Amino acid sequence: MASPSSEDAFEHCQGLSLADVESAPSLRSRSASLSSAGSSGRLQLRHRVAQLMACVEDISSDDEIHEEVSRTLDEAFLIWGRKLKDKWQEFRLHLVTWNVGTASPPPDVTSLLQLNSLGPTTDMYVIGLQEVNSKITNFLSDLAFDDPWSIFFMTVLSPLGYIKLSSVRMQGLLLLIFVKHAHLPFIRDIHTHYTRTGLYGYWGNKGGVSVRMSLFGHTICFMNCHLPAHMENTEQRLDDFEKILEMQFEGEGIPSPLDHELLFWFGDLNFRIADYGIHFVRESINNKRFSLLWEKDQLNMAKKKEAFLKEFKEGPLQFKPTYKFDLDSEVYDTSEKKRKPAWTDRILWKVKNLSEAASKEGEFPEEENPVSVTLTSYVSHMSYGISDHKPVTGTFKLEMKPLVSDPLVVLNPEGDWSAEHDVLISYSAAPELPSSAWDWIGLFQVTFRHVKDYITYAWVEDDEISSSRNSKQVYMSASEIPKMGGEFLLCYFSNNLQSIVGISEPFQIQPSQTPVAKGVPEEESSWLHKPDNPESAGGSENRKDI
Repeated sequence: MASPSSEDAFEHCQGLSLADVESAPSLRSRSASLSSAGSSGRLQLRHRVAQLMACVEDISSDDEIHEEVSRTLDEAFLIWGRKLKDKWQEFRLHLVTWNVGTASPPPDVTSLLQLNSLGPTTDMYVIGLQEVNSKITNFLSDLAFDDPWSIFFMTVLSPLGYIKLSSVRMQGLLLLIFVKHAHLPFIRDIHTHYTRTGLYGYWGNKGGVSVRMSLFGHTICFMNCHLPAHMENTEQRLDDFEKILEMQFEGEGIPSPLDHELLFWFGDLNFRIADYGIHFVRESINNKRFSLLWEKDQLNMAKKKEAFLKEFKEGPLQFKPTYKFDLDSEVYDTSEKKRKPAWTDRILWKVKNLSEAASKEGEFPEEENPVSVTLTSYVSHMSYGISDHKPVTGTFKLEMKPLVSDPLVVLNPEGDWSAEHDVLISYSAAPELPSSAWDWIGLFQVTFRHVKDYITYAWVEDDEISSSRNSKQVYMSASEIPKMGGEFLLCYFSNNLQSIVGISEPFQIQPSQTPVAKGVPEEESSWLHKPDNPESAGGSENRKDI
């Protein structure tokens, strides 16, 4: 049978609809079987593309028609891509790196955290500090209690609806992560790690601290590093970072840092500006000709040569080098040493290339990377003068195809709550929740700072009073309910996952009509009624034996 002319083929392509494709004899049996299996729009699109490709074969000799068909296909794919992206999760991340030079927190961090920004609300703050005061007396105190910087940021952010999700400390290195309450059920598998590189790996004055997690089902890792100082130590800096990248988080099946879908690397990386003299560097800075210095920045040079750095991205250095300044000023070092200015404080990121990974395995990726990163701001903050470094912030928009869209636990308070009577909590858990006798439900003020900042709690097994296929109920004693009343939240904490996997909507507790007893702080009263508490959880295989 003769093939149709180019014009006939093009007209046939133009007239095709999705219904035509599904009714085509050559594709009907496959289409029907796919539809019965719950085929997606993506599979239907493949059918149409297959039919169009047959047309393209017939018109490939006609450039004008071929270009028009190609243009039509491009438009179709753009429309389809936008449709899929509509279902993606947007997530705003604000990342801070700051060598604080053993100083105490400043009086205000409004500009540092963009608290007055008119843009979209920040979903997560990631704060990496270096040279936090780690004298032996300070460090021992910080081991027993929260350090001053953690307390400071919790005080600022908790009234705005952020909770400290995780933190890790190694001597002067501190990494803090704060997140909006609403995202808590979708952040799982949180692990921390630290790597010493000082004194050949025996001392933690240099190295890295890391936090990794699953965010809406996607793996993300944050690494705050403090690398060796001085111009001549470039190779040592690179060697130390390679060592930090080789570390492994504890736990089964957790990927290495480079195998996370998204990796952020930041800190006082201590790379300097090579070759140029101090006068040329300062003159270039004064004239805001920063681009003259980029090619001699040691990190930029290393990214061109070192294979393990090539996939890391960084925003343009359109701000003054952030080191070294006289304290409480915007004047570069006037001491006898007169250190040459440098961009020591940096924020980089790396998105795992699924296409490249698939091609190495001989596969063809079916879709684009499920995580995309857009840098919306990369700046220094010159007004902060507590140390010889200026802080640097990066603001990012993450777009993710959610792999986790439902919380593992849905819970809510039953009826009206007050300290006049015992109260009930109703909850339902997804089948995949790895439940434990150590799981508990906490009552928190809406401005709670971290997971241990509960008012009281109930063990989900010991305090259970009813159970059905779809729902369970636990109770809290009236004596444990805050008598002053106010606005509160309920959170379900999973011991196996070591995270909050369910959170209620805010609700009111009515003030008690009975006067509060004098001499006993209300926040301590709940402890009087519990034989053990969540902080002791996990110390025994069977909590019932306590």
